Amino acid sequence: MPRNLDKYWKAVVNTIPDGVMIVDPQGRIVSTNDALEEITGYGREDLLGAPCTILDCTSCEVARDGNGCHWCVMFQKGELRRQRCAITRKDGTVVHVVKNASVLRDDAGEVIGAVESMTDVTELLDKETQIETFRRELRAEDTFHGLIGRSPAMVRVYEMIAKAARSDAPVIVFGESGTGKELAAAAVHRAGPRAERPYVKVNCAALNESLLESELFGHVKGAYTGAHRDRAGRFEAAADGDIFLDEIGDLPLTTQVKLLRVLEERVVERVGDNRPIPVQARIITATNRDLPALIEQGAFRRDFYYRINVVPIHMPPLRERAEDIPLLAEAFFRRIGLKSGKRVAGISAGAMELLVRYPWPGNVRELRSAFEYALVACRGEVLEPRDLPREIVRGGVERECAEPAGGAEGSDGAAGGAAGGELGDLDSVRRRRLEAALRAAGGNRSEAARLLGVSRTTVWKQMRRFGLDGQEQQGGRESGGEPGR
Repeated sequence: MPRNLDKYWKAVVNTIPDGVMIVDPQGRIVSTNDALEEITGYGREDLLGAPCTILDCTSCEVARDGNGCHWCVMFQKGELRRQRCAITRKDGTVVHVVKNASVLRDDAGEVIGAVESMTDVTELLDKETQIETFRRELRAEDTFHGLIGRSPAMVRVYEMIAKAARSDAPVIVFGESGTGKELAAAAVHRAGPRAERPYVKVNCAALNESLLESELFGHVKGAYTGAHRDRAGRFEAAADGDIFLDEIGDLPLTTQVKLLRVLEERVVERVGDNRPIPVQARIITATNRDLPALIEQGAFRRDFYYRINVVPIHMPPLRERAEDIPLLAEAFFRRIGLKSGKRVAGISAGAMELLVRYPWPGNVRELRSAFEYALVACRGEVLEPRDLPREIVRGGVERECAEPAGGAEGSDGAAGGAAGGELGDLDSVRRRRLEAALRAAGGNRSEAARLLGVSRTTVWKQMRRFGLDGQEQQGGRESGGEPGR
């Protein structure tokens, strides 16, 4: 039975993803598997009979002497385990490997050779390097406690956060949905002396009134159905740290009254109990609602508004800090790419131009979602316009078409005149839209048609009409000729 199995050992070894080779006592290679050829770039004819020095392994270079491999560390110790080293491929490139090796002996105990296995860890090391690079970037000048940007608007935000962090006064963060209000609140906590103390978050819009009060203030056993034991609330959990109340504009009026007492008297009462419990947590709130308008509607208490609106921080929408879009795009590209494991080299100039032109109604959150989509959709080595969500590509094209060439006024002067900023005749608008779509699509007419929401035949006809069919668009023509020819 063993003899029958022995003839299959090469087939077994060739299924192993690690490179395997056997050397004789003089260091000559006598056997290899397929994986070793793939890792080293050498063919079997290059390796068999060659000295193991052909691989120029860094781990045995020092120990090797002129008499071959018999006196290398492996032969002295009898084995090597999980040794990290590097070998040189046939094309001269370096491969990082983890090596295991063991001396082979005959029945009499004499050394007859050694077997080595090599695991290629180059990709793993590359990822470790990328992660460390990304960590350094997160500590760079363009970031502030998790917020990214160097626009004047964001610099003002950083300054306000730093001031708020040094104060014990209530802080409120205003901003549209997706602008990073939660990150700003966390930055207020981390940038100040409370950084090492508790930081507790509560979403005021996620719970109904009774559950919200129990969540904030705690309850005693029997306070309501299901209250089987005493429970501390979030204010008690926050202790002398910070408590972040998100979506404060959705807070019920009755809860606003109770929170007003917390702010003024620094005590809470658990639901079902009337014993005051002292609290020291600083309150940070956030909202995307127009609180003064809610006050006029009777949906928000004026006195409560004045108590929470002591140190306001206004998060700018992404459209008002377009200069930060490339920084954010690169950060999301690397972060999401590392998480997904997809190897995409970078963002093309065309894709970045569309990202900068798009108005981003969903702000930074929408930008992040766009990259989560794009890295799934990407089919090449570089992220191109075709990989972005359709609404972003169309939005960028439409915005470019809506801008007159040469600045605020059109070339014929009509754009800024009495016509109320109109761009001129319909044909000029159509031509600019077509040119923008073709640029975004890299000259691909089918893709341009998809972006414009028309047929490929319509794109071809408009190219003929506007004299664009003879121009070589970026990316070249599509194969198959013109429709109708």
